[in-house]
Amino acid sequence: MKTSLIPLLFFLMIPFCPAADPPRLPGIGAAMQKMIAGNEIAGAVTVVVSKDRILHLESTGFADLAAQRPMTPDTLFWIASMTKPLTGTAILMLQDEGKLNVADAVSRYIPELAGLKTPGGKPAHLTITQILTHTSGLGEAAREAAQAARNLSDLVPAWLSAGMQYEPGEKWLYTQSGINLAARIVEVVSGMRFDAFLQERLFDPLGMKETTFYPADARLGRLATAYARNQESGRLEPVPPRSDFGSRAHPPLGNGGLYSTAGDYARFCRMLLGKGTFGGRRYLSPKAFRLLTTIHTGDLPTGFFQNETFGQFGRHYGWGLATCILRTPHPGVAAMLSPGSFGHGGAWGTQAWIDPRKGVAFVLMVQRSNFANSDASEVRLAFQQAASAALAR
Repeated sequence: MKTSLIPLLFFLMIPFCPAADPPRLPGIGAAMQKMIAGNEIAGAVTVVVSKDRILHLESTGFADLAAQRPMTPDTLFWIASMTKPLTGTAILMLQDEGKLNVADAVSRYIPELAGLKTPGGKPAHLTITQILTHTSGLGEAAREAAQAARNLSDLVPAWLSAGMQYEPGEKWLYTQSGINLAARIVEVVSGMRFDAFLQERLFDPLGMKETTFYPADARLGRLATAYARNQESGRLEPVPPRSDFGSRAHPPLGNGGLYSTAGDYARFCRMLLGKGTFGGRRYLSPKAFRLLTTIHTGDLPTGFFQNETFGQFGRHYGWGLATCILRTPHPGVAAMLSPGSFGHGGAWGTQAWIDPRKGVAFVLMVQRSNFANSDASEVRLAFQQAASAALAR
């Protein structure tokens, strides 16, 4: 009997060893602290990954200033338009199964749109590629109709009522309706609600356990508070959560409905760094991955730098399928990225950029509602500069 206790006693005598701290690249935390001190943000979670491992994970500042709740790796964020690349990925997964083709007419799956006319009176003949690249000209749903929608199918009449904004392919104009229409096509083709499709086909197998359209009460306690910077006082002031996202009374919107954590989204980025594979599983074929990350907008200027304030850098970007692609680096936030880097930002400052040439992805999670340009924020610049400097050592 005494002999049988020896292994147990030996085990109990071993000092408790906490899990190893996540890796941190030097300089990133200090750069984020500077942004916090300047009232640019209340806090941040930053991640840098390769396809094989996490190179950096760090939480800085507060998720809620009034409660003095610190940022942690599992802090939840509304990631807004960072949802869009997941919508494009879902479409391509269905193409890999032979269930659709991105060159197809949208009306093949949404027959109501067959009669849609362009401003010039011609049949619109919108393609899936056009709605995913913001070149369709499709009108936006009126606010009242969008608020009343309970399912993605409810938005179809609203898009028809809105009419067309311009001739398809004529220009690039950021269009939320096109991405939500793509999410509806996923539902029609797969026979599943869009949120259920992403859960089964992406979130569960990728291990994105915290990513959801509808955060439950337990998760809401980890949701970062959004802040706006008061232009007169310079102080950060809390902003109410968006009422059109997060509630089951609203559809799972492919344009910006998701909530996630930095670590979760980094797993999606690692799959993209793996050219469609992660953890020994293939999510996108090589052809589908190329379609996602190849420019489909020709010579059209695209993106959010098409004015003097932000350098008139529109021609430095093109658009893949629901994904922004950097043609050539330019001063500022793209200076440290390689040609062919791709990604997407969110309305409240979240950012994720994948650099295949360097083999790394940068994920930034913050909640700041009134950046002049989320893609061009000083916070993104400081993060990417610090991360790139650390990686170059």
